[in-house]
Amino acid sequence: MRIIFDVSPLSHPRTGVGNYIRGSLAGLVEVAGSRHEIVAFAPTSPAGKRAIQLALAGIPVEQKLTVLPFAHPWRMAWSRVGRPALERVLGRFDVLHFSDWMFPPQRDGVRATTIHDLVPLRFPQWTTPRTRSMHGAKYRNAARTCDVIFTNSAYTAADVHEHLGVGEGRLRVARPAPEARFRPEGERADLGRPYLLTAATLEPRKNLGTLVQAHRLLGGELGLAVAGGGGWGEQPELGGESVMPLGYVDDDRLACLYRGAAAFVYPSRFEGFGIPVLEAMASGVPCVASAHPSLDEACGEAAIRADPDDAAALAAAIERALAEREELVRRGLEHVRHFSWRSVGETFLAGYEESL
Repeated sequence: MRIIFDVSPLSHPRTGVGNYIRGSLAGLVEVAGSRHEIVAFAPTSPAGKRAIQLALAGIPVEQKLTVLPFAHPWRMAWSRVGRPALERVLGRFDVLHFSDWMFPPQRDGVRATTIHDLVPLRFPQWTTPRTRSMHGAKYRNAARTCDVIFTNSAYTAADVHEHLGVGEGRLRVARPAPEARFRPEGERADLGRPYLLTAATLEPRKNLGTLVQAHRLLGGELGLAVAGGGGWGEQPELGGESVMPLGYVDDDRLACLYRGAAAFVYPSRFEGFGIPVLEAMASGVPCVASAHPSLDEACGEAAIRADPDDAAALAAAIERALAEREELVRRGLEHVRHFSWRSVGETFLAGYEESL
């Protein structure tokens, strides 16, 4: 098969979706070997092209990165107008796997995509108008035209079935994995004091305000390190001597932060899966996570769960995680062994072949 894999979102700093795209492509390339031709494709800006090339370093995949001015409006216009067909740009192919940022037309072959969550549809108050418009159009197109739709959790698959009306026969679950850099061995960050860590873009859904309140209830011994770039909406109050806003950090720095943390806390109100939970567990850190069921698959039985909107319950969960550190680390390391990017690649390839 000749498989076109859209990597457009890798043109921006990587968060959850970008990490999933990179990891799943690496897994697909590993499984495909020399039997199939994989092409990483993106219409992007000059800066975006450099970012994609950096993100794909180490993955032996052919790259077709078309440089365009105003790339994002061009991608959306191409998707909505529905012409020209992608074959005019890339020639014949057997599979198109498109991403969140565009849904280009095609004449033939399997049509596939990944849906990471339905936040813009189910909780529009937690997203921007641009996100709602872009993702809403993608959801409608995917539900109508895709032969196979991959989701990163069984929870999201059930959401897609219920809210988009996609039959279960067209759905495949491909759970993500932590990258190899997230492991217990290696450099540990030193922030001058013991600290709790959270990693999230600063936006309402990530619920960092409640975490800050919980941190205050714990007293002043532990710092709170917040790794994440600026998002949108009302921003959490990250002032005070013991709160350390770190901004966006790359994965190498994040791995050091995980290993150095007393505990990792993820109070998100809703997730498609929750990759940072796996990354923290793989790094040998006890985890506290939201009790929302969208995080069940990421947490398994290896995290302490708490109501994300109850600061006192979150503080109590953190205290318990610190007290049960050794057992939680053991459970976490065992839990993450069930996830691999190769398994994601196998699921993708099987889905394409069955659709063909």
